[in-house]
Amino acid sequence: MLKNYFKTAIRSLRKNTGFTAINILGLSVGLATCLLIVFYVIDEVGYDRFNKKADRIMRVNFEIKFGGNHSRYAQTMAPLAQVLKTEFPNVETTLRLKGRGGVHVKKGNENIQEDRIVYSDPALFDVFTLPIINGNAATALVEPNSAVITESTAKKYFDQTDVVGKTLVLNDHENYKITGVIKDIPKQSHFNYDFFLSMSTLGESRETTWLSNNFNTYVLLKPGVDYKKFNAQLPPMMRRHINVELQSVVHLTTDEFEKAGNFFKMDVTPLTDIHLYSDKIGELGHNGNIMYIYIFSAIAIFILLIACVNFMNLSTARSSNRAREVGVRKVLGSPRGSLIAQFLAESILVTFVSTLIAVLMAWAFLPLFNQVASKELAITLHSLIWLVPVMIAVSLVIGCLAGFYPAFFLSAFQPVDVLKGKLSTGFKGGMLRSFLVVFQFSISIILIIGTLVIYNQLKYIQNKNLGYDRNQILIVKNTGALGNQAKIFKQEVKQLPGVDDATLTGYLPTADYRNTSALFQDPTLDQKRGILPQVWSVDEDYLRTLNIKVVSGRNFSTQLHTDSSAVIVNETAVRLMGLKSPLNKPIYRPMDSGGKTIKKFNIIGVVKDFHFSSLRDNISPVTLFLEDNYDALSVRTNGKNAPALISAIESKWKSLLPNQHFAYSFMDQDFDATYRTEQRIGKISVIFTSLAIAIACLGLFGLAAYAAEQRTKEIGIRKVLGADVSVIVAMLTKDFIKLVFIAILISSPVAWYFMHQWLQGFAYRVNFQWWIVALAGIGAILIAFLTISFQSIKSALANPVNSLKNE
Repeated sequence: MLKNYFKTAIRSLRKNTGFTAINILGLSVGLATCLLIVFYVIDEVGYDRFNKKADRIMRVNFEIKFGGNHSRYAQTMAPLAQVLKTEFPNVETTLRLKGRGGVHVKKGNENIQEDRIVYSDPALFDVFTLPIINGNAATALVEPNSAVITESTAKKYFDQTDVVGKTLVLNDHENYKITGVIKDIPKQSHFNYDFFLSMSTLGESRETTWLSNNFNTYVLLKPGVDYKKFNAQLPPMMRRHINVELQSVVHLTTDEFEKAGNFFKMDVTPLTDIHLYSDKIGELGHNGNIMYIYIFSAIAIFILLIACVNFMNLSTARSSNRAREVGVRKVLGSPRGSLIAQFLAESILVTFVSTLIAVLMAWAFLPLFNQVASKELAITLHSLIWLVPVMIAVSLVIGCLAGFYPAFFLSAFQPVDVLKGKLSTGFKGGMLRSFLVVFQFSISIILIIGTLVIYNQLKYIQNKNLGYDRNQILIVKNTGALGNQAKIFKQEVKQLPGVDDATLTGYLPTADYRNTSALFQDPTLDQKRGILPQVWSVDEDYLRTLNIKVVSGRNFSTQLHTDSSAVIVNETAVRLMGLKSPLNKPIYRPMDSGGKTIKKFNIIGVVKDFHFSSLRDNISPVTLFLEDNYDALSVRTNGKNAPALISAIESKWKSLLPNQHFAYSFMDQDFDATYRTEQRIGKISVIFTSLAIAIACLGLFGLAAYAAEQRTKEIGIRKVLGADVSVIVAMLTKDFIKLVFIAILISSPVAWYFMHQWLQGFAYRVNFQWWIVALAGIGAILIAFLTISFQSIKSALANPVNSLKNE
C-alpha cells in the first residue's frame, strides 16, 4: 500500500512538473538557508564548550562608578585570585591571565612580531582543557621565565614539537625556557594565544594593590556549587579588602564612598556565556552577540515557514485541477484516509527530494558563507552523524506539516458537488491562501526594513564626525622595539616627502591600548571632586596629527618645560568635574597605588570630545599628559603615492632594526574593524532577505499562474467583448497587490519595534526614518507586481479562440 502511494505521488508530480519544480526549488532554498544558519548558530553557542570543566569555570568581573564615569571590566585585581582560593571553600582553584601585548621573537637572524602572548598562573591546565603534547602540565609554568607554546608555534620556530628545554628570545634580551607544548587552541575559544609565559616572571611587586585591575581572573568551582550563590558572596569580600586601601588613598570607607553615589561591584560570568553575553573592557578576544543569534534564528524559522507556506498555497490553489480526481476516487470507494495518505505521501516525497538538494546546496555555498560570516564552518563526518538523522526527521515533519492542510482540504471534497461543477474555484474565496500570502510578505518586508536600518546605521557610523580625522593616517606598529631610537625614527619620518605630521604613542582612538586612573581637584583626594578618566601619554604632535580640535587653551609645547606638569582634558572631563573655567585649574594624580606620591598638573587646554571607542558607548572623560610612549607611530600623509611613502618609511625602519618585521596599518581600516560584526551582519541580512523574497516570489508566481489558469475562459470572454490588455492585467493583479498592502500595514510596526530595540545598543544612532518603511513597502509592491505581471500579461495576450473553442 505504501509503495502504491509513492508510485501514484511520483506520477502526479511528474504530470505537474511546473508546480513540482517551484515547490522543490522553494523548499530547497529555504532548507539550505536554514541549514547554513543552524551551522552558524551552533558554532556561536559552542564557544569554550571543549573544556571538560566548562560548567564549573567562571570569570570574575569588576565594575566601578566614580566621578560620573561608569566602567565595566573583564579584569580584576592581582591579589583577588589568592583570596578566593583561601577564603572560599567552594573554590577548587583559581587562575589569572594577563595580556603581554606585542613582542618580537627571534628566529635565526630574523625577528618575528607576535601579538598572541599572555602571562599565566601555573593552574592553567587545571582550569582549561589544553592537552599538553610535551612537558609536565603540573610544573610547566611554575618557574620564572618559562613558557608554554602551541604546536603550530613550535613548528614555526623549530620545525618540530619536541622543543622542551629550548630557548625563546623575546625583544632581543628576554630569554624564556620552553617547558611545554600544547595542541593548538580550538577556534571556538574566547581567547587564542600562542605563547603562555609564567606569571612569576612579573615578580611579587605587582600582586598587592586592590585599586588596580589588570588581570583576567578565573575560578574553578567545586562540583555541585551553584555559581549564583557564589556570586552573592563576592561583594562583602571585595568591600572588606578594598576598604583598607580605599581609606589609605582617599581617606574614605566603602560606605562613605558609596554614599557619594559611587560604587564597586564584582560578579562572575560562566565560561560558556563569555562569547555571547560579555562586552567589557579587557576582553581577551572579540566576542559575539546573543542578539544576532536570536535574529538569525528568527530568520531561519521565517524562511522555512515561507517555504512551507508556498507548498500549502500552491497545493490548495491547484485543488480545482484535482477536484474531479478526488471525486472519481470517492465514487469508486476510496476512503478519505487513503486520500489523506496519498496527498501526504506527495508532500513527504517533495520535502525529501528538497532536503537532499538543500544539503548539497548548503555544502556548495558554505565556502562563500564562511567568507561573508568570517567563519570556518565545514560539513565533516562528525557533523554528518547528527545532520543525516536530523534532516530525515525534518523532511518528515515539514512534509507532514506542509501537507497536512492540503491533504485534509482536498480529501474533504464532496463527489456530488465536484462532479456537478459546484466547487468554488479561483483565487477569490481562498481565505487561508490570502492569509498565507500576507504572512509571507509580512516576513519579507520585516527583513527588508531590518536590512535597511542596519545599513543606514553603518552609513551613519562611516560618515559621523568622530572628533578626529582618521583618513590618510598610516600607523607603524611595534615602534617600542626601537627603544630610545623611536624619537629619532619619528623625526626622520617627518622629513620624508608626503608626510604632514607624526605622533609617537600607542594611545590611539582606534587602538585597544587603554589606561584609567583616578584624578582629583584637590590634594586631599576628595572623592566628591574626583573623576576616573582615560589617562593617555602623548607627545606634542598628537593633536595636530589626528586633527583633534582645541576648543580653549593651547596644545603641548616642548619649548615650555612646565608642560611636563600640564594636562589637556576633553569636554566630558570638564563637564564631570563641574569646571566653568577649566584653564590653569589644578588636577592631582596619585602616582602610586597607596596614594603616597601625588603630583600636581595644571589644565592648559580643552579639546573637543572625540570618539575613542565604539559608537555603542557614550564618550567618557580623557586626559592627555605629555609623557613618552613608544608603542606606535602614527603618520599623517598627504595621500599622494602611498606605496612609495610606505617603502621609504620601511627603509628608515630597516636602517634602525634590520631584523625586525615592519608592520603597519591604516587608521580608517582599524576603525572599520571595530564595526566588522555589524558589517558582516549587514551582508548576511541582505543575502537572507533576498532569499526570503525569492522564495515568496516563487510561491506568488505559482499562485498567479494558477489564478490565471482558473480564469482562462473568463479572460477569453472579456477579450471577445472588447476588454483591453491593461484592464485584464489589472483584474488579475489587484487581488494580490491588496494582500501586499495588508502585509505592509502589519509588518511595519513589528519591524519598527525590533529595529528600535537593536538601535538602542548604540549610544550614537540614527532615528528610525519613515522613508525606510515607505521604501520597503514600495519595493515589496514592485517585486510582487513584477512577479504577477508576467503571468497576467501572458494570459491577457493569449488568443481567446483557444480558451473558448471547446464551449
